[in-house]
Amino acid sequence: MKLVAKKEKGNEFRQPVLSKSRAAHFWRNVFRNRYLYLLMLPAIVHLVMFEYSAMYGITLAFKDFHAKLGITRSPWIGFKHFEGMFTDPYFRTVLLNTIKISFGRILFEFPMGIIIALCFNEIKSAKLKKTLQTAYTFPHFLSWVIVSGVVLNFLNYNGPVNTIIDALGGERQIFMGNKKLIVPILYITDIWKESGWGSIIYIAAITGINHELYEAADLDGATSFQKIWHVTLPCIRGTILVMLTLRVGSVLNAGFDQIFNMSNSIVQQTIDILDTYIYRITFQQAPDFSYSTAVGLFKSAIGFIMVMIVNRVTQKLEGTGILD
Repeated sequence: MKLVAKKEKGNEFRQPVLSKSRAAHFWRNVFRNRYLYLLMLPAIVHLVMFEYSAMYGITLAFKDFHAKLGITRSPWIGFKHFEGMFTDPYFRTVLLNTIKISFGRILFEFPMGIIIALCFNEIKSAKLKKTLQTAYTFPHFLSWVIVSGVVLNFLNYNGPVNTIIDALGGERQIFMGNKKLIVPILYITDIWKESGWGSIIYIAAITGINHELYEAADLDGATSFQKIWHVTLPCIRGTILVMLTLRVGSVLNAGFDQIFNMSNSIVQQTIDILDTYIYRITFQQAPDFSYSTAVGLFKSAIGFIMVMIVNRVTQKLEGTGILD
């Protein structure tokens, strides 16, 4: 930085002037960290090509799309697709199914990752802990095609579960065709598949807790449950709130892969969600890309609103939010 003399209304004063522009300073830092930027380049290109440039397709929700005209020349029709969406009785059914299943996942599935992490933290044997972690996280790497096939075979009318029920004197059940049981089956199978993987972030957060807090609790005579309640959970509360905010942001994503592979004509109306609804109107019926885009945009808008609400609650509880 250098100083130059200037005059203003007859009074001389000295004003600092930057010797180098901000642009030069920026490019110097870029060159200094060029290898890091090169590592980031593929991710940046992916974001630009498949996330930001593709956002122009949102305009389809407000157009009457014709393949011959393309996106740019298709005529604008305003909010016609949204009006048709909310006047369609089946759309309301699908929306209600999505909300019920999604909030059920938050209520029953989200805490399971925390519970598993807390249980792992209580295991003293390192070998046993690693073995159980491997066993619990392995199902995450199986596709829903494989998991659904296993579930369908186990819960088949002549499968192992019904065989045991019959041997105990009970009545065989058509589990996958029972409208009352299909939603609990979705929750149970998703917990089995994803909870172990979801616990990893909480295990990492628990590992970072200062052990002196546990030693102080031991000196006060705290039980294991009291240490969990008064030490572990308060220390990872910020992580829980962040993960909850991210989970609520995808509240209308009720699990397309799972439901698509486990659904059938008997229970379709019970577990039909927005994602499967979009899939059918886009690929299995006469394609209506504009209408399906409108439904997808509605989903994204609701997710954004939910993130803002939960982030505001997090700000009140923690003093800071995920978007700060």
